[in-house]
Amino acid sequence: MRARLASLLLHALLIAASAAALLPLLWMVSASLMPAGEASQGPHLLPSAPTLEHYRALLGRMQLLRNAANSAGLAAAVTAISLAVNSLAGYAFAKLRFAGREPLFRALLAAMVVPGQVAMLPLFLMLKGLGLVDTYWGVIVPGVASIFAIFLIRQYALGIPESLLDAARVDGAGELRIWWSIALPACRPILVTLAVFTFLGSWNDFLWPLVVLSDADLQTLPVALANLAGEHVQDTELMMAGAVLTIAPAVLVFACLQKYYLQGLMSGAVKG
Repeated sequence: MRARLASLLLHALLIAASAAALLPLLWMVSASLMPAGEASQGPHLLPSAPTLEHYRALLGRMQLLRNAANSAGLAAAVTAISLAVNSLAGYAFAKLRFAGREPLFRALLAAMVVPGQVAMLPLFLMLKGLGLVDTYWGVIVPGVASIFAIFLIRQYALGIPESLLDAARVDGAGELRIWWSIALPACRPILVTLAVFTFLGSWNDFLWPLVVLSDADLQTLPVALANLAGEHVQDTELMMAGAVLTIAPAVLVFACLQKYYLQGLMSGAVKG
């Protein structure tokens, strides 16, 4: 009986926490469907007369659609290149023996404690010297390699049997072929998890594209919506519609890949 009460209490707390987390999102969607000015009249969850006028107003701005395409293209490019580079590095740290491997890996782990904002100015100056400021490459290059991603892939790749790799080497396969044919399929759950993390991080990134991209035609969706907020700061419903358009692709990506995402997280926890 006591165990049953404890289970009921736990589930009740989880439901309450889930409701508290979802309520702001539900209000955001609801406010985006309210007529202009209704969201400011008082706290209420449902719109009196649902309307799509705010979405039509946003989608009618061709510049905003271009900004959304910019975000999607950059997020896809950063995700694809990052997975390739980080999986190569993670596989090398896990399965290849080379001079200085362990000291280099420990130095990378130590660098994880350095806040990203500290490196922002020198990184910007380096990109400026390379002529990459106000270009898409200026956004892509900093996201190509991630110490956290290398660490996760390395830990996951340690579980690949050495006998399997040795058999491939005996058959004449090179390290790139082994990485492509054996390591990548074996690390698929953690790669999908990292793909979700990377895509969502790049899609939602605001500060770095704001710093690097000054051309309005190159700006990403979060930056464009921030500029729009400055023009329509009192139009709550329009801002909520913009927020819904921003998070909808991220939610869709997570919904499609959540099976592999959770599998990767659980596998990483077990390997811990």
